[in-house]
Amino acid sequence: MTSALMPKASPNWLRLREAADAAARSAELVAEVHERIGAASRLVIHDLGCGTGSAARWLAPQLPAAQHWIMWDRDPDLLAAAMSGKPEQITAATRQRDLGTLTAADLAGADLVTASALIDVLTLDEVEAIAAACAGAGVPALIMLSVVGRVELDPADPFDDEVAAAFNAHQRRAVGGRRLLGPDAVAALSDAFARHGVSTTLRPSPWELGVDDRDLLVVWFQEWLDAAVEQVPALGKPSTGYARRRLAEIADGRLTATVHHVDLLATP
Repeated sequence: MTSALMPKASPNWLRLREAADAAARSAELVAEVHERIGAASRLVIHDLGCGTGSAARWLAPQLPAAQHWIMWDRDPDLLAAAMSGKPEQITAATRQRDLGTLTAADLAGADLVTASALIDVLTLDEVEAIAAACAGAGVPALIMLSVVGRVELDPADPFDDEVAAAFNAHQRRAVGGRRLLGPDAVAALSDAFARHGVSTTLRPSPWELGVDDRDLLVVWFQEWLDAAVEQVPALGKPSTGYARRRLAEIADGRLTATVHHVDLLATP
């Protein structure tokens, strides 16, 4: 994949969502990971698309043993933030590379591969490369917080469904010749692992956003709506009043949002 054509996550957005991500991720799948690798005296964990390192900050304290994390990202600024914000109990190194060229050799010696909020911005070929690399290396993979195309807002609004449909189409858009998977990513990754003889377990990991998440809810809602309008410009004019209503409800603490995600554990 070409870095210039990949959607770029801002550090501010990653900071805003970190607490919601931590609350949403599947504790059940982490328990399964713990059972499989928890007896090791030292763990080597590769974190794909690490961003600012939130997965390490969340997962490292839940796993025993000394841990060495290898942080993968295409963005050098995010890699620097991940290193500066890493948990004190781990050692870490970085790899600035795109993931479409990932191979089993890159994961040699790994005990676990992780990724968070990543695969929905990848293509089918890129997801296949990740599955093939993990399967070839015989390493389990914990792939967290992948969108599935379902959002529930309370109270409901007649315009919600139109925005959601346009947003999902935007998630599946072509960017510089790359067709993003969006809400289809979990199924695509599961199928890719199955073709390599690797079983997968799925668990829900929804964001539950409400009165205590106003800052995140405002940014999420505005970006959700902006993406929908970018995809379907005809929504622009009617979205003005809709945005005004919804932002007022957020400010008043009257709007809650459930943004559905799925966590996946692949176990060769």
